Amino acid sequence: MKRSTSRKSTARNGAATRNSATALLKTQHRKVEAILKKLEGGRSEAQPLLEELARDLPAHMQIEQELFYPAVRKLDEDMVLESFEEHAVAEIALKRLLATSSEDPTFKAKATLLKELITHHVEEEEGELFPKVDKKMAAEENLELGRRMKEMFEQASQQSIEPGIPKGGRTTADVAEQRLLRDMQSAAE
Repeated sequence: MKRSTSRKSTARNGAATRNSATALLKTQHRKVEAILKKLEGGRSEAQPLLEELARDLPAHMQIEQELFYPAVRKLDEDMVLESFEEHAVAEIALKRLLATSSEDPTFKAKATLLKELITHHVEEEEGELFPKVDKKMAAEENLELGRRMKEMFEQASQQSIEPGIPKGGRTTADVAEQRLLRDMQSAAE
């Protein structure tokens, strides 16, 4: 009898872990990495991959910027601020890639650069930030954050990012970071 309760608890914890904020982000990381690998390899039809990337990567960055980073900033403020900067650079690299024909000789170089930026960012998040979140954030809070992030992602991924450099050089990451910094300043006062 005790054993089945333990199994149920383990199964419940496994399901909870799969639905956490960090688990959702890891799943999205694997998807974006796979798309970028295909683009870099040049063996797949580029246009459908670019369309998927133009929907999923900005939606992923939005849920991190709007929900995840504000919720976890106190666990590693420096890493969160660095993540905003990495998002800003990745957004510009993505827009440059989207504005480039897959036949252009610079297309592969642009795809490789974006892949390297994303790989670096993912390694830091998954290696340093996510373990802190999973250890220090209450499981219920992590699950609720994951639910809200999934809902926002589903809405945001219905849109596609426009190619080109943003006017005034400000990215969506810059805007979200400034909002977070204002919130931090207000909280300190």
